[in-house]
Amino acid sequence: MKVIKLLFIAMLLCDCSGPKRTIENNSIAIIQRDVKNDSVTVTVTAVKETSSAPNTIAAKETKPIEQDNVSNDAKEAYSKKEACPVHNTWDELLKKHVSDTGNVNYKGIKTDWKTLQDYIVYLGNKLPKDTWAKEGKLAYWINAYNAMTIDLILRHYPLKSIKDINDPWKQRHWKLGNKWYNLDEIEHQILRKMDEPRIHFAIVCASYSCPNLLNEAYIASNLNEQLTLATKAFLNDPERNSISKNHLELSKIFKWFPEDFKKNGGLIDFLNQYSEIEISEQAKIKYKNYNWALNE
Repeated sequence: MKVIKLLFIAMLLCDCSGPKRTIENNSIAIIQRDVKNDSVTVTVTAVKETSSAPNTIAAKETKPIEQDNVSNDAKEAYSKKEACPVHNTWDELLKKHVSDTGNVNYKGIKTDWKTLQDYIVYLGNKLPKDTWAKEGKLAYWINAYNAMTIDLILRHYPLKSIKDINDPWKQRHWKLGNKWYNLDEIEHQILRKMDEPRIHFAIVCASYSCPNLLNEAYIASNLNEQLTLATKAFLNDPERNSISKNHLELSKIFKWFPEDFKKNGGLIDFLNQYSEIEISEQAKIKYKNYNWALNE
């Protein structure tokens, strides 16, 4: 019988779900995410080869392999293919404590505050890499911003508005990698520089006039659909935007960040991509008052 070599292959892609298998040199590496604990386990399966059919798996013996027992070459290959973070913990919190209309049950989520803070710590150990796709980076920073915003509210809850907090967007409570971040920096220095105007309808400032907080985590594999859904929901909500062909009463988000919506045409061009009503290029624009009451 041939000597069977065990090959450790860990090629993790952003937002994968379920087990992934690779077969090489007569071995199978099975990569399984633990969605509850945001962890990854790897099982290597040795397979026997029949003399008559070299590529046929005749029998197998499975055993888990600890990373410490893997060869240095395999460890190096694993480090080069480091996985994007799994957002399952955040997804579970959102589904549990955020309504379909984006209202947050702050009293409820405060009972899971430790879980929320653990998730932020987890993100701190998974800072985006240059090799990540744009969608993975966007999902990371959107989820981080929203999780940090809720954490900020819980640090001061009960309160009536995020503006009851002194300089809420300047507070540096969260360490990601080796740096302490605030919400302003994530929004203006990171997200807005990624040329995706729809982020304005995904990040939430914990206020009534903000876009609704989506009650699921943003993930790279479904990011475009999620951003489109969030943009359409916000733009076509008459409480936040009143739209007719020739008259617009828009959220002040469009007034605060006009340049973000004009990179591929004018504001009307952007709006017409997501509005249920066709808007005239000559439409007159006014802006609604912004309601900073807490989104609960």
